[in-house]
Amino acid sequence: MNAAFRVLLTINATSMLIIIYLIKSGVVFDTPGCLVRVIGEIPNWFFYILYCLPPIALTWLSIFLSKWLPRCSFNRGDVVEIGYANNNFLPSYLGYFFVALSIPNVETLLFVYGILAAFTFLSQALYFNPLFLVFGYQFYNLKTKNGAEVFLISKCLYRSPGDVVINKAFSVNDYTLIEGRK
Repeated sequence: MNAAFRVLLTINATSMLIIIYLIKSGVVFDTPGCLVRVIGEIPNWFFYILYCLPPIALTWLSIFLSKWLPRCSFNRGDVVEIGYANNNFLPSYLGYFFVALSIPNVETLLFVYGILAAFTFLSQALYFNPLFLVFGYQFYNLKTKNGAEVFLISKCLYRSPGDVVINKAFSVNDYTLIEGRK
């Protein structure tokens, strides 16, 4: 389950590369004989929104499935440092966008996507997916009293280490947790 979940998170985190490429390339389903062509003229932005729906649905699925991952908890005082990480990953994610904008063809896209997905999966450190923000999640870097550094995905708003009391968190790997509902 954990490996399959990590594959799902990897796809979620990297799927925007493909969507940006499709939008940049102006790919729409308006070939002759296509059902959309029968319905009538549909603007391109409609297809671009359709492209965004699968990653959003897969992100929702990963949130739903996370409740079957191994559990852990944090008591008051277990966390000695906390850092808000929402903005830390924006440059990396914008890098995906710029890479997608510079990819010239589908063959190159598939090759680049494969490399990116492999590194994201194997790094096991972070599965930053900005679509978690759509579902109200926040990203935090935590340091525990044992010196471990953990990446937390949570709906809670934490301002100081003393605020962190987590009754139920689900472990994606040793360094990435998703906080369950309280």
